[in-house]
Amino acid sequence: MEKLSFRLPVFEGPLDALLYLISKNKLDIYDVPISELLSQYLEYLSTMNEMNLDITSDFLEMASRLVQIKSAMLLPKPEEGETQRDEFIATLIEYKTCKAMAHELALRNGGIDSFIRAPQQIKHDESYTCSHEKYELYKAYIFLGNRIKSKQPPTKEEFRGVVGFSIVSVASRIVHVIRRLIKGGHRSFNSMFDDATGRSEAVATFLAVLELVKSKKIFIEDDEHKTVRIKKRKTD
Repeated sequence: MEKLSFRLPVFEGPLDALLYLISKNKLDIYDVPISELLSQYLEYLSTMNEMNLDITSDFLEMASRLVQIKSAMLLPKPEEGETQRDEFIATLIEYKTCKAMAHELALRNGGIDSFIRAPQQIKHDESYTCSHEKYELYKAYIFLGNRIKSKQPPTKEEFRGVVGFSIVSVASRIVHVIRRLIKGGHRSFNSMFDDATGRSEAVATFLAVLELVKSKKIFIEDDEHKTVRIKKRKTD
């Protein structure tokens, strides 16, 4: 790139300075080489410092943004850097377009002082006169219904299976198992789950049986029909 000759123009901000550098060095704004642009921009800031010109935070922030984009593009996976670069170029193009429109408006004004009238209250017909197809009305109705539903608190049914289970203690099921064995002395293993009203109660019953076996209050055996039975141990 051509080395800058420093008769510094006055810029309105860092984007204005970058557009000047891009134009001066005849760079393609749609494919700006970030590394070269950063070098020229830092050189411009250095010259401002040497000439004791105030460097505002906006210029320094833009320098850090260019450094960040360049660093991201040097990483092994430069996708993030490419995205930041595209966003930066879009900002430049948007600023250039706005600046060109402002210049065009200034030319149309002819440099003459103009009078701008304050906003006036205008009466207008507020009745809705547009017509729509049935399918468009149906889509709008579904969309509105979904928005209203999304703002409502969730129902208990929506949490069923996730939260809301009744808490069944293992201790209560231990009492249940012992009472059954006291009445009959022994029971089939499957019969212990006959009155289980849900998964939590069934799991608590199974854990209760394991706990009673571990504490040697009951034992489990197979009979001649290969049926698993639970029996209460005899105590002194």
